[in-house]
Amino acid sequence: MTAAPLHVRAFGPSDGVPVLALHGVTGHSARWQVLADALPQLRLIAVDLRGHGRSPWTPPWHIEQHVADALAVLDALGLERVAVAGHSFGGAIAVHLARTAPQRVERLVLLDPAIGLDPQDMLETAEESRADQSFPDLATARADRAQRWEGIADELVDAELAEHLVADGDRFRYRYCGSAVVVAWSEMARAALTPPAGTPTLLLPATKADFVSPSWVDACRAELGDALTVTEIDAGHMVYLDRTAEVADAMRAFLTP
Repeated sequence: MTAAPLHVRAFGPSDGVPVLALHGVTGHSARWQVLADALPQLRLIAVDLRGHGRSPWTPPWHIEQHVADALAVLDALGLERVAVAGHSFGGAIAVHLARTAPQRVERLVLLDPAIGLDPQDMLETAEESRADQSFPDLATARADRAQRWEGIADELVDAELAEHLVADGDRFRYRYCGSAVVVAWSEMARAALTPPAGTPTLLLPATKADFVSPSWVDACRAELGDALTVTEIDAGHMVYLDRTAEVADAMRAFLTP
């Protein structure tokens, strides 16, 4: 399904609680399928971010454009106010969306958000991502993904390759724009903002990753007070693939009280 300007997948019943779902850098909307299956009460409206998947790859790729794209999706679907869930870079976009248009965001779910990251780390990661990210065959691609997603179920690794890996001549590569990814790493080095005061927010940091800094959590507590719920997940960065049931339980309690 396409709601200009992004490609959109909707999971769950048409009368479920609507939740706009924003994936992380190099990701895609279909990754939310496993979480949607665990949350049949929700209507997950998952987008391919600009520069990713089946959405347009044309720039600009900065956070403000991602926010504008998300608002355009809500407008196209006739959704005035929704919950927003964001993973990794999608979490940073979700925070900026809530600050840009607080009247459109009912509540936030931030799954190990990548926001306010160390600029030197982001420089090194961006430089690394400039190298050719392709594979000579499917077996090599699968071995690489399984190593990156250590501990995540084999069927989810297989689903990732089936959806996101495409043939490019005699090699295989993932369906995203490398230039957009470089820009995303830069955007994650911007000064960290908190959700605006009064926004009910569920923060799910991954204990086995280092994306969420204690100082940012403290800033969120100071800004949000009782509106903030923090539930640590004993997992790596791909929290909702690694600990789907635990993440689903936390989201269900927060989104369907």
